Amino acid sequence: MEDQEQSPKKLGRHLTILGAVLLILIIILSAGVISYASARSYYLARYSPAAQSPLIAEALGTASATPPATGESAERAPAIQETPESLPTLAPWDGAGRVTILMLGLDYRDWAEQNDYSRSDTMILFTLDPLARKAGILSIPRDLWVSIPGFKHGKINTAYYLGQAYKLPGGGPGLASKTVEHFLGVPVNYYAQIDFDAFVRFIDEIGGVKIDVPEKITVDLLGDGFNTKKTLQPGVQVLPGEWALAYARARHTEGGDFDRARRQQQVILAIRDRILRFDMLPVLIQKAPVLYKELSSSIHTNLNLQEIIKLALLAKDIPLSSIQNEVIGKGFTLFGFSPDDLSILIPIPDKIHLLRDQIFAADGSLSPATTGSPQERMQAEGARLEVLNGSQAPDLAAQTVDFLTGLGATITQSGDAGQPYPATTIIDYTGNPHTLTYLVELLGIRPGRILSRYDPSSTIDVQLILGSDWAASNPFD
Repeated sequence: MEDQEQSPKKLGRHLTILGAVLLILIIILSAGVISYASARSYYLARYSPAAQSPLIAEALGTASATPPATGESAERAPAIQETPESLPTLAPWDGAGRVTILMLGLDYRDWAEQNDYSRSDTMILFTLDPLARKAGILSIPRDLWVSIPGFKHGKINTAYYLGQAYKLPGGGPGLASKTVEHFLGVPVNYYAQIDFDAFVRFIDEIGGVKIDVPEKITVDLLGDGFNTKKTLQPGVQVLPGEWALAYARARHTEGGDFDRARRQQQVILAIRDRILRFDMLPVLIQKAPVLYKELSSSIHTNLNLQEIIKLALLAKDIPLSSIQNEVIGKGFTLFGFSPDDLSILIPIPDKIHLLRDQIFAADGSLSPATTGSPQERMQAEGARLEVLNGSQAPDLAAQTVDFLTGLGATITQSGDAGQPYPATTIIDYTGNPHTLTYLVELLGIRPGRILSRYDPSSTIDVQLILGSDWAASNPFD
């Protein structure tokens, strides 16, 4: 009888331990979701004279939300399209089918600039299919130019900021999750925001991670201004927590954020490998109560304990060969500029949807891809084109109109640009990825000359301004 009376207490203790293990496993799955953002609490706690004050990170969720003032940078505050209605809650997981979790890291620069609210700096979508025993990891670049529910187009990293600033249901994580869901057409069940001190603490707990560094890279221990740099040479090496963090968040490489996304995924899988290779789970379980106490305040998620336990038990049995990791990077986007001249990535929907289906669809596709060749997709899109002559070749616009009409493009207006354009420029007003992709390739338009000026009331969809470069190519001689 005594054992039976104590069994609920024992069960509660085991649940707590399993909950701690889940926190560990969430870090395994989302270790790459680390950014300058968490340096906010980490730096203040260690070094700031004001360390006794509430951490700024906590204020993100509790400070009174004043909508961004008129004239602020659209990178932080895309223009509001209408008063945002209450966003629907995230679809609950049924406990048996595919489950998807959005991993979030915030942007340290917003803290450095003393902004009230932060953008997301890292977005990684993790999915697990218990029936197929498969998992997937998809990194989403912060500069992706998308429709944000309730707002006009903006960089996807501003969704978190807007959710916080306007105190929408679910706050920043809620709007970020709905934005990703809207963009990819994939239900997002949960979110997890990982603070960077939890990451460092856990990496050190497992004795560092073994990383095969592909090329020499200089990393910064705590971010710009802290003067603690280290150059990692190519080759296999074990990195302690703070260096693993610096490696995962370094951005000054040739591939920029695309390289960083791949390094983050490399660290995620390295943590998983370290724990499984050295059979660390028994020791981690033994230490779970202490780890739980130390790490739980640094992981913010809408997962409850029962869901955490179930996911932990499912995730540990997925073999590495069944984990597909991808990045929405070069080849899936076009480099361009926003209305206020910020660098953006314009998504190529069909390519991104095919990538999405590889990871999130057991068979078939989540939505049909546009069929046909690039030219046929351009024709099917039916964008209304205006062709303007920005060169000194007098007949260039008329000749180009005839040329494009013969290819099936819909030209509704043409004329003179009114000023010289050295380089051919394309401006998208209503979102026409197939037309942009086709014309960029056909006319050899440079990345810096692809602009987005989203205006749903525009009488044209795409404006093509012919430059001296197109005239010099002698396209019609």
